[in-house]
Amino acid sequence: MTFSTPARLSVRPIGAEEHLAFVRTRRSVSFLQTPAWGRVKAEWRAESLGWFDGPRLIGTGLVLHRPVPRLDRFTLAYLPEGPVIDWSGDLDAWLAPLAAYLKERGAFAIRMGPPVPTDTWSADQVKEGIADPAVRRLPDLSGRWADPVGARVTARLWEAGWLPQNPQDGFGVGHPQFKYELPLAGRTEEDLLRGMNQQWRRNIKKAAKEGVEVTVAARPGEELKAFHDLYVHTAERDRFTPRPLPYFETMFAALSAEDPERIRLYLARHEGELVAATILVRVGAHAVYAYGASSSHKREVRGSNACQWAMVRDALAAGCDVYDLRGITPALDPADPHVGLIRFKVGTGGQAVRYVGEWDLPLRPLVYRAFDLYMRRRR
Repeated sequence: MTFSTPARLSVRPIGAEEHLAFVRTRRSVSFLQTPAWGRVKAEWRAESLGWFDGPRLIGTGLVLHRPVPRLDRFTLAYLPEGPVIDWSGDLDAWLAPLAAYLKERGAFAIRMGPPVPTDTWSADQVKEGIADPAVRRLPDLSGRWADPVGARVTARLWEAGWLPQNPQDGFGVGHPQFKYELPLAGRTEEDLLRGMNQQWRRNIKKAAKEGVEVTVAARPGEELKAFHDLYVHTAERDRFTPRPLPYFETMFAALSAEDPERIRLYLARHEGELVAATILVRVGAHAVYAYGASSSHKREVRGSNACQWAMVRDALAAGCDVYDLRGITPALDPADPHVGLIRFKVGTGGQAVRYVGEWDLPLRPLVYRAFDLYMRRRR
């Protein structure tokens, strides 16, 4: 859905029901921009905002307010993967009333991540880049498709004084700028299998031959502990910090209450033993692989591939346009420790996508500089 931007828009708070009703009119919205996500991030103060053209609601944003240490009256106003507006329109008309509203209510800065792509690379291009010693990062690849809307948004944010927050390696404290996505629109299961590499097809067949069974948890609350135990094991093996079990319990409760089909837990078992588990979140036509876990034992039965294929098939059956495998780094150097992740995702076919990324607009520069210094010292 696109529409021309009126010359004057107003921004004001809206209720969760009005916010959700607008989200349901859009084909694709990040789950981070749903009212339920504000209930998941309980350590932040959540607020639903609406953009109005007269009485008509034409855009929404979930804002998460984070207080400044020792300066609680000021907040960082964060819109993860949002807001939900027409990014092809006049950005000043959309963002100026947002800045005015938030500054008046104590925000010292706005941080947002426009859901707008800038560049796309095919799976074949990525594989060629990994094999080419002269290529070290995705942006070094030639032949990418550049999105003109993304280029205009990036240029206008620079001109308007927004500051990019995108780390060089693609991963930071916010949400990833580089993602891997599998387009689904107009395709069949056979098309998708043909688009995968030989190793992925072999692994899917191997899981089926070994008798791996993938089920969707009917009562996720009862199965979340098993998922979380496996997830903690995965975190120890792959050296990342796991989220606590109550986080997932809150996530399932909040998202399921908003829409029974919003979030699903997939469990892959071999001879009754849990070997892999994944979480899928869907808003409209956008399906997201949100979390995954796998056992170091019985890796040869390929439970992770079985879970992924089950989620892809369900997303396709639900009429989704894209299966989003979330973050990757732009590194293509085979010596880089993150290349294994992109190799795994490239095997699905699909494409690597760079987004506009996250940007800050300082509204109170002195407070913003103090906050920035505080955050740098914590890293």
